[in-house]
Amino acid sequence: MAFPARYTPLALTGIATLASTTAAIALSPAWLPVALATGALTALGARDLTQKRHSVLRNYPVIGHMRFLLESIRPEIRQYMLESDRDEEPFSRESRALVYQRAKGVEDKRPFGTTENVYSSGYAWITHSAAPVHITDSDFRVEIGGPDCRQPYAASLFNISAMSFGSLSANAILALNTGAKKGGFAHDTGEGSVSKYHRAGGGDLIFQVASGYFGCRNDDGSFSPEKFRTQAADPQVKMIELKLSQGAKPGHGGMLPAAKITPEISEARGIPMDRDCISPAAHPSFSTPKGMMEFIGQLRALSEGKPVGFKLCIGHRREFMCMVKAMLETGIVPDFIVVDGSEGGTGAAPLEFANRVGMPMLEGLSFVNATLRGAGLREQVKVGAAGKITSAFHIARALALGADWCNSARGYMFSIGCIQAQACHTNKCPVGIATQDPKRSRALDVGDKSDRVARYHANTMRALGELAGAAGLTHPIDFRPYHFMFREKDNTFTDGNVAYPYVPNGFLISGEIIPELEEWHERWSRASADSFKTDKIPEGPFDVPAARVA
Repeated sequence: MAFPARYTPLALTGIATLASTTAAIALSPAWLPVALATGALTALGARDLTQKRHSVLRNYPVIGHMRFLLESIRPEIRQYMLESDRDEEPFSRESRALVYQRAKGVEDKRPFGTTENVYSSGYAWITHSAAPVHITDSDFRVEIGGPDCRQPYAASLFNISAMSFGSLSANAILALNTGAKKGGFAHDTGEGSVSKYHRAGGGDLIFQVASGYFGCRNDDGSFSPEKFRTQAADPQVKMIELKLSQGAKPGHGGMLPAAKITPEISEARGIPMDRDCISPAAHPSFSTPKGMMEFIGQLRALSEGKPVGFKLCIGHRREFMCMVKAMLETGIVPDFIVVDGSEGGTGAAPLEFANRVGMPMLEGLSFVNATLRGAGLREQVKVGAAGKITSAFHIARALALGADWCNSARGYMFSIGCIQAQACHTNKCPVGIATQDPKRSRALDVGDKSDRVARYHANTMRALGELAGAAGLTHPIDFRPYHFMFREKDNTFTDGNVAYPYVPNGFLISGEIIPELEEWHERWSRASADSFKTDKIPEGPFDVPAARVA
């Protein structure tokens, strides 16, 4: 039987080992390093032949390791050598470059025209005015706080979205918060609570209360009103955000293994270090829409009237309508709602959740805005938006579809040096952002990066003002779908107010049925303030009652 050619590298390393060993003994010790190197390769090949885990190595000893080496550096090869400026993996090089340029304060213009295919499906543009406006003050703000709020907050239109200490390093949190202080905008703590690095930065905070109640929990994981009151009393905390779900993994809980819980994480979250830390998928404190509103009312009272709202990624649309009905029946209306899109990011999420669960931000935002309008509550509730927002155009589009302000997580990560290595879950972030390794995180200089955070915000707000002025507006909050065009398929386009129409105020509660909005009326009729479940699920055009519940 012929000698298999795939074993040739192993045979050659064996021959080289024998030859170099003989030369080292007979001729000169200088051959000894060669003998050791080839001997190691020969031993590796012998191990490859006997191991049972990798079939590639059993068939291709020694040389088969090249496959694993190339696979390990594939993301870097693609990003730096093969990826085009417009490939979104998940952010395009063009998007990242814009953030880097604005954060560094360098030239952010481009020559020779757009690289966008302006005639392809999905392209959108702003309709400009023949009478543009020059806006000089780009410190755009919105006051958040409804009738029951005693401490309203004047928020910037562009803030740092939720990222916890623990998922990000101490230096990353400190750089972001110090930048927020310098730029006069807010920093969401994420579910990991308020750490000493948030406090050291001095920037405005949005304290996120998630299902694990970190920073405000009892030893058994239940909500602690006393600990929450203490956290909320901090003057640095400007708003309270109840997290129902996040875009990257809605409906999915989490676990922080005990091995990853450092003393600082333990202190910030109020958790022991000797056991795994569980974040339930659902809140233990409530299970019904009315219960949720009552919990929001409790948070508002404990925080002495600071703005309290909730964050979610839209799933069952009827369930959001259940929440809105609960607002109407209890009279407890949140001060704000943050709509996260399924395109949102996280340090780690199951692929199926990241790719296939939850509603994208534009559709979710439009739906929330329409439902609040239909219930006559839109004027009482401010709406935030999050989901791959990095540029002034993204902000303008979200404002047009119903947002009052926007949050960005990965945009601000780029501003402090994220290179999209997508190693967030490995603790081996190459730039010291998404890691708890102190040797890696020391690479991130807080002073320099906090300046970049503030510059990125300021330059993006300036660009937003220029877009608003070009559309003939005096403030970006006046953007409406009318100011946008959307290509729904190649070579045809639709007015924004047709693609994302604003529905009539109060139509869901007026008692009058609008035939064009029959689907909305039907879904509203199935929503209940007493339960997220329903006894009827539409099966299709025949409208067969369902025996199961959702």
